[in-house]
Amino acid sequence: MERLYFERLLSTRFKRRDILLSAGLLTCFAIASQWSSRVNAQPKFSAYPFSLGVASGEPYPRSVVLWTRLAPDPLNGGGISSENIPVQWQIATDEKLTQVVRSGTVYAIPELGHSVHVVVDGLQPARWYWYQFKVGNEVSPIGRTRTAPSVGQQIKQFRFAFASCQNWQDGYFAAFKHMAEEELDLVVHLGDYIYEGPADSNRIRQHNGAEPVTLEEYRNRHALYKTDPNLQAVHAAFPWIVTWDDHEVDNNWADEIPQDPDRQSRDEFLAKRAAAFQAYYEHMPLRPFSKPKGIDLQLYRRLTFGDLVEFNVLDTRQYRTDQPCNDGIKPRCDEAFNPAATLTGTEQEKWFFAGLDRSKARWNVLAQQVVFTQHDWTAGEESAFNVDAWDGYVAARQRILDFLNQRRPSNPIVITGDTHSSWVSDLLADFNNPDSPVVGTEFVGTSITSNFTASDRIEAALPESPWVKYFNGRQRGYVLCDITRERWRSDYRLLPQSAPSGATVPNPNAPITTATSFELPDKGVVKRV
Repeated sequence: MERLYFERLLSTRFKRRDILLSAGLLTCFAIASQWSSRVNAQPKFSAYPFSLGVASGEPYPRSVVLWTRLAPDPLNGGGISSENIPVQWQIATDEKLTQVVRSGTVYAIPELGHSVHVVVDGLQPARWYWYQFKVGNEVSPIGRTRTAPSVGQQIKQFRFAFASCQNWQDGYFAAFKHMAEEELDLVVHLGDYIYEGPADSNRIRQHNGAEPVTLEEYRNRHALYKTDPNLQAVHAAFPWIVTWDDHEVDNNWADEIPQDPDRQSRDEFLAKRAAAFQAYYEHMPLRPFSKPKGIDLQLYRRLTFGDLVEFNVLDTRQYRTDQPCNDGIKPRCDEAFNPAATLTGTEQEKWFFAGLDRSKARWNVLAQQVVFTQHDWTAGEESAFNVDAWDGYVAARQRILDFLNQRRPSNPIVITGDTHSSWVSDLLADFNNPDSPVVGTEFVGTSITSNFTASDRIEAALPESPWVKYFNGRQRGYVLCDITRERWRSDYRLLPQSAPSGATVPNPNAPITTATSFELPDKGVVKRV
């Protein structure tokens, strides 16, 4: 892929912001004059090395992470020999990069797949910056990012979008095309960034190869997804916060337990998990504390934006106990009510409660993966619950509901992915008592592409869950959230409904509309508007 192709591609996505991608705008850097024997200071590439674009994330008031990965042959291990390569970077206060405020050089090393994670310090709070990388004679597209307001700073408005579940084989990432054109401060991705399934020749787009197991295979799968121009556009336009769900590793994995323990040993799964964690870090704009150590990766964390909103980002896979009742959607067995069962682990749960208890933000967000609200999938006297979600960990969920009811943190909001459908629900202090107090709100976002086939079943059962205010399982898209001091507004930005079978998003240029909107007044109850 040639550099000019990517420059044109990204410039069409950012026409509203006129982000300039010309190599002539790059201010020259000084490169250190001494290199180790493994350093290639003047590399030559078989193709454009910035084929996976650029990204930023983890915005703090004074710093942000800038990301790229050198990959001239992205689907075949990257295409770079085992040597360290110096990558220059700069960040400026203007889109033409004439007002450079920070610059430097970082090494892209083979041990990290020639990815780089630059933590840029000394920035000003609550402002936009533009950045670019350079290696040899090649320059990257220009990205845009934004720092967080200072903690406690009074801010009037904050806009972000959240998304999840982007199965490459189910359709095109048309939703990201539209997200790139929104006016946002942040993007939050709630998991299933990649899918681990093997290539299927009957799908509209095919995965590259069999289910990944090795580090190189996970790198190639991440690279495939990163080649999508619409996904690249959103990464280059806004800072991101990310967390994973299951498909970044293995469907419905739970701590050290794979989906099919009878088909792979514990050691085989842990080797797969370590490879998946490594590739995930290499492809996400994460801070150094998230660099994996074998089978461990620190992902739960808290990010605060002034006095308006605080995000508690959870990891509900790495520390959970095994799904009860042999997993699936079924009647709950006694195991689902076990007080020792957990989605978060004890340490993360304590961390979450402590942070929520001392938060001074107007809106307190729990950014996590699986549906929190209780929901019976089957109408009538029979019952069926998704025991991979919080419905399979009833005591753990009740501890959170009791905390919200007793400690009353300001405006708790749960944002959720995973289920490939849109939901808005009141969170009740006791779901077995529909008259119990409302202690929070959950907004569940549909998938970017991943299919959902249970709409009829859920719609038939909805009258038995009166706390559910909205459900839509037939459209793909994302949720745009506009927050002020007085209210929270969620717009469900959805693509046209696709045919019952086949690709969910067959048109890469599918239009998008606001299918419905809900508003939640400060210290109030959510309503459709």
